[in-house]
Amino acid sequence: MYNKIMLINGPNLNMLGIRQPEIYGTVTLADIEKGLTLKAKELGFELECFQSNSEGAIIDAIQSGFKRVDGIILNAGAYTHYSYAIRDAIASVMLPVMEVHLSDIHKREEFRRISVIEPVCKRQICGLGEKGYYIALEDLIENYVEKD
Repeated sequence: MYNKIMLINGPNLNMLGIRQPEIYGTVTLADIEKGLTLKAKELGFELECFQSNSEGAIIDAIQSGFKRVDGIILNAGAYTHYSYAIRDAIASVMLPVMEVHLSDIHKREEFRRISVIEPVCKRQICGLGEKGYYIALEDLIENYVEKD
């Protein structure tokens, strides 16, 4: 056990608070990272935050977690719907991964309703706004992180 969780956010999530607030809300990614870092600390974990608009950088971040973190919280953004490379990276690291989306992808455009990463994640949480990240953190630590 490393007492470390990685938070990975994908494309356009750096624009939270500006981008379509009617869908994604007004909270910023910095707000989410700050609050989640504090919650992780309360639970005895360090939170490592990463965001990229690049598929390759996200894959590198996932792979960097191997034998270094206890689990990953991932909002892959649009890559959720078509990145088999990210799916393969998740499967290769053998870490518990929680898939998070601010909006309910199942009630949006047809192309957003499919998640190619869902089968290799422990759980998908969507439609709960920023609260979904907190649920993912608590569930990940409580149910999927090996205890000493």
